[in-house]
Amino acid sequence: MKTDLRDNGIDDPQPPSTVGGKLRLVGPGLIVAATGVGAGDFIMAAIVGGDFGWALSWAIVVGAAIKLLLSEGIGRWFLATGKTFLQGWHSLGWWATGYFGIYVVLFGLIYGAAAPAVCGLVINAMFPSVPIGLGAVATAVVGFVLVWFGRYGLLEKSMTVLVGVMFVTVVGSALVILASLGSVDYTLVPSVPEGSFFRVLGVIGGVGGTITLTCYSYWIQEKGWRGRKWISMMRFDITTAYIITAIFAISVLIISAELLFGTGISFDGNEGLVTLADNYGERFGTFFEWMLLIGMFAAVLTSVIGPWHGVSFLFADFVSIVRTKGQGLDGSAQTPEKLPSFRIYLAWMTFPPMLLHLFEQPIVIVITYGVIGALFMPILAIGLLYLLNSRRVEREHRNGLTFNVLLSLIVALFIYLGGTELYQMVAG
Repeated sequence: MKTDLRDNGIDDPQPPSTVGGKLRLVGPGLIVAATGVGAGDFIMAAIVGGDFGWALSWAIVVGAAIKLLLSEGIGRWFLATGKTFLQGWHSLGWWATGYFGIYVVLFGLIYGAAAPAVCGLVINAMFPSVPIGLGAVATAVVGFVLVWFGRYGLLEKSMTVLVGVMFVTVVGSALVILASLGSVDYTLVPSVPEGSFFRVLGVIGGVGGTITLTCYSYWIQEKGWRGRKWISMMRFDITTAYIITAIFAISVLIISAELLFGTGISFDGNEGLVTLADNYGERFGTFFEWMLLIGMFAAVLTSVIGPWHGVSFLFADFVSIVRTKGQGLDGSAQTPEKLPSFRIYLAWMTFPPMLLHLFEQPIVIVITYGVIGALFMPILAIGLLYLLNSRRVEREHRNGLTFNVLLSLIVALFIYLGGTELYQMVAG
């Protein structure tokens, strides 16, 4: 399968019109969705499943829907204007670009520790003799090497294989659970249990990425999709990807809820993944335990490879905007991975965060990342509300009433969740 339409030697490729043709081109959306699956989805879905059963399953669906909506807006903005989200964000003023620059630098430090930390947890669950910190450092270095020497085509192929492995193994593990449900008393009514505010933020922020959503335009660009005619293909691509993501995250919640909810076992310790895998193995056997562990590792590895490439691309765009006073990357560079700014940020995400592993608190790092990521969602929604209603976009591709209402609800959702938690703290 061609991962880049430019490989075909066609200057102006045409988007496919059939479902089969569109399925063959699905790729950038899969990378965006898979990027947040490991450090976000797996840990947070497992934690809320163990602590609250099914009570927060709505947060997974809402999180996936929110990310789908925002990703579609980012993709539509790029295809309708030819500019990345960051280039559009710069039009708000230098204060906006400065804010984004500070955020992306801090994000690199926290996420650069969080994603490898989860990989370290899984490696330790598979091979107990390997320390969590060592597994985390090794994974970060692997991601660094792959992105440093690789290109978009390798990224898409690698992510597609990993998504296939994790989907088959983890969803398969959940189906095994459903086929032999125990007597756990699940609460299926959507709710926000007391003390769950940060868990909700973590789930919503983790399902499919946070600032990594803004990388979608770069991967569309590398795929070779240019112009408004590709908007339909982009929507098919991103919708397919987030359906897969939601199914995956719910599968993780099912596994954790069945194995941990009501048992008094907490997932908050560093041994959480080991406990989850061991309990699964005790119930279904060693083969199924390893199937789950392999799925875990495939999932969390995507959360290293994707951001190592995409956020480095984002930082390179930021540096270009600062240097050119707003122009940014124009897509003419065939190998953006060779840009000094790209490689500097890649190193920033890889090496300084290794110091955080000395604290030996990977779960705390992951939860911190989830909350920080979720707090970026309303900012992104406000930015899209402004850009996609502006004259920079042709009228037919601007936001409709429904899209504007949904983006406004995203902002309102976070205000509600914060107000709910404050009320419970005061009342309790």
